Amino acid sequence: PPPFTGVWMGDSKLCAIGVHCGNHITSHGLALNCCTDLTWFDHIVPCGLEGKGVTSLTHELGQHVAVNHVLEPFLDSFQEVFDCTLVSSEDPG
Repeated sequence: PPPFTGVWMGDSKLCAIGVHCGNHITSHGLALNCCTDLTWFDHIVPCGLEGKGVTSLTHELGQHVAVNHVLEPFLDSFQEVFDCTLVSSEDPG
């Protein structure tokens, strides 16, 4: 929910998005919870947000959702939204 970043299902974060800038280096990333063991989040305050939870696709859909099931459609959507071509470090050339 605004003003928090990421993808939310109610008061639970499904996908975290982060950017870090320092020492003339910028890094960024995201974490989409597919089949994450959510019990680990019981030991921390995720993203420093008191009173907010964490969820996963598996939990929300009530069926196992593996990373390899969402990776290709996710990357396809990313390319479409950002009008870019992704190149794997494993691709020749």
